[in-house]
Amino acid sequence: MKLLPLLLLLLTPCLLSGQATAPKYSNEFLSIGIGARGLGMGRTQTAVVNDVTAGYWNPAGLLDITTKYEAALMHAEYFAGIAKYDYAGFATPIDSVSHLAVSAIRFGVDDIPDTRFLFDANGAINYNNVTFFSAADYAFLVSYARRLPWLGGLQAGANVKVIHRNVGNFANAWGFGFDVGLMLKRKGWRAGLMARDVTSTFNAWSINTALLQSTYAQTNNRLTANSVEITLPKLSAGIARSFAIAKSVGLLATADADFTFDGKRNVLIRSGAVSVDPHVGLEADYRQLAFLRLGAGEVQRLKDFDSSTYTVFQPNFGVGFRLGKFAIDYALTDIGDLSESPYSHVFSLKAGF
Repeated sequence: MKLLPLLLLLLTPCLLSGQATAPKYSNEFLSIGIGARGLGMGRTQTAVVNDVTAGYWNPAGLLDITTKYEAALMHAEYFAGIAKYDYAGFATPIDSVSHLAVSAIRFGVDDIPDTRFLFDANGAINYNNVTFFSAADYAFLVSYARRLPWLGGLQAGANVKVIHRNVGNFANAWGFGFDVGLMLKRKGWRAGLMARDVTSTFNAWSINTALLQSTYAQTNNRLTANSVEITLPKLSAGIARSFAIAKSVGLLATADADFTFDGKRNVLIRSGAVSVDPHVGLEADYRQLAFLRLGAGEVQRLKDFDSSTYTVFQPNFGVGFRLGKFAIDYALTDIGDLSESPYSHVFSLKAGF
């Protein structure tokens, strides 16, 4: 684990300097997860991801891909279809000890009505003046993984990511950041470590004040032309163990923990210095052809109307099928009872060739 001290050295100044000024939640669309397998297992992929989606979960896992090329697509919808979440990824080996992948992620709400000019100059409603725009977040990742000679084959990987966020023509932002991951396998055991935004990720926002000035003036609010949003580092640690239940049936048990350093969050373990959000997952397979997955996490304490508190968690379920080098996966994920449609259906396709 010779890379671990270096990783912690990079993280320490960012954790100490960013707490006072950075927002608690930034680029949160990148915390949702990708792929029906990972979402069905409760986002417990840090130690076990072994396909093209490793570009998101832990780039070190790209080295476990067995085909020359691998591509994947995912689509999900949230809040009764209002928000759409899409992913595409492609991976290929460079040589016998290194791998390369590219990924694209979009989370957006489309067809939002712009009613600023709903009333015409005579004060009458004119629906022809209503236009539509999108509010969307994009992430583009380039991932590199390499097998190291230490500890009998330590796997290491890194992401370079570009973030683009836009709210129609009103505002847009560009950001840039890095992720680093490690993975180690030993006799049925797997361990993984993923550090996101290791040097902090900066989003530079540009506001089109000409479009918003009159609206802000009516409410006596101050309009800022630009700003910078900082995403602080976050660590994910995972461990997993595989078992043979029967001749044709296997079981993979996983556990992950997300560590954040931006103050107290509403998670299972929380303090002013660090908060820990644990997740657990299971995957049963029949000859690596059919899969049944379960996961749970996002433990939170909520306040009721009578000021009493109660604890909730989010369960997840998934199935998958593989035929040759083609796989299809499905997950039913809980998004926390935030709407009349609290569950989201996630579909993923993957092909190796």
